[in-house]
Amino acid sequence: MSFIGPRAEWDELVSTYETLIPYDHLRNIFRPGLTGWAQVRYPDGSSVEDARMKLEYDLYDITNQSPMLDLMIVLRTIRVVLFGVGSR
Repeated sequence: MSFIGPRAEWDELVSTYETLIPYDHLRNIFRPGLTGWAQVRYPDGSSVEDARMKLEYDLYDITNQSPMLDLMIVLRTIRVVLFGVGSR
């Protein structure tokens, strides 16, 4: 596990999402993280549409990896944790 990366889904949901959402399996190729672009940009949810949107953010994070994006994720994570301001 890393600090920044796509968050792994619940085991019970992985097989469902992989059949309903194209490219969902790509999220599982990368090391999961405690925080990520999807966590700071999209509210928590458990529907298939929520998973589809979070996958878009995860794929953006994966394809645009950079120290600057990581810094933005860390700063937004701190803002959410300390002040409750953010994606929720």
